[in-house]
Amino acid sequence: MSELKTFIEDLPKAELHVHVEGTLEPELKFALAERNGIALPYTSVEEMRAAYAFDDLPSFLKVYYEGMSVLLTEQDFFDLTYAYLEKARSQNILYAEMFFDPQAHTSRGIAFDTAIKGIRRAQLEAEQELAIRSQLIMCFLRDMSAESAMETLEQSLPYRDWIVGVGLDSDEKGNPPLKFKEVFARARSEGYRLTMHCDVDQDNSVQHIWQTLNDIGVDRIDHGVNALEDDALCAEIKRRGLALTVCPISNSYVTDGLKAGQVKQMLEEGMRVTVNSDDPAYFPGYMAENLLATQKAAKLSKVQILQLSINAFEGSWLPENDKNGYIEQLSEFADAAP
Repeated sequence: MSELKTFIEDLPKAELHVHVEGTLEPELKFALAERNGIALPYTSVEEMRAAYAFDDLPSFLKVYYEGMSVLLTEQDFFDLTYAYLEKARSQNILYAEMFFDPQAHTSRGIAFDTAIKGIRRAQLEAEQELAIRSQLIMCFLRDMSAESAMETLEQSLPYRDWIVGVGLDSDEKGNPPLKFKEVFARARSEGYRLTMHCDVDQDNSVQHIWQTLNDIGVDRIDHGVNALEDDALCAEIKRRGLALTVCPISNSYVTDGLKAGQVKQMLEEGMRVTVNSDDPAYFPGYMAENLLATQKAAKLSKVQILQLSINAFEGSWLPENDKNGYIEQLSEFADAAP
């Protein structure tokens, strides 16, 4: 196991499913609260972590959105983003596609450009100083209206060159992909790539995944392990070459386990499954910890672990030449590994 652990830790990685707001560690939350004169309902980091006692998606989201109250200024968003990218680079993540939730900020009076300018500045600085490249995906909150999502899409257009795609997150119950069909059609027309959360073990999970394919036309699926319940759906996802961004540790908090066996099954069926961290400040474990947990639970081989990383670079929204360069690095790493 120690050899596999080293292999996983040293493996060049790409992360495709991480919410930048979900990387807000308690220590930084306290620091930002002090800087901004905000009183938190906790007296210590330990007390705050103890409050992260959620067991389903809605209970997590309540704590998640409350935590954003400390993010007020451009510098706050810079500090948040840079801290994630620094942590990611320490785990040999060379490239990340990060989600952000502008409606969670504009709805509490924070300007769209305050958030995105802070995030963008951190991306550029981290690329220069840490050699980690990143792109930004703007998520719409599915428990808000389609009209609000469209307004947010329009707000994003002046920053089109800073945003590679759009996604859909938050509470899925009663908020199917079809609710946002027109918003995503407009996003496609503006040149954005498309993805959507298909959260684990939700009502109508399989139906919702079919909607993302046939009604929305996504380029990727976030989570999506319930696709395994429908052989025809798996075949169609595979035919289209869509990546699935699975988040094992977060799965274990909001459903009945890591779903590591499902990750292994997808690998064995030739699906482009990837492993990611989701909201690592709340579901404790960044990408390396997620890979380690998945390997241990599903008894993945080195070849399968390597394939997860290949899948991530292949499923990314990078230009083909850049993908090929990273995959060549992976090949060289694998050849040199003991």
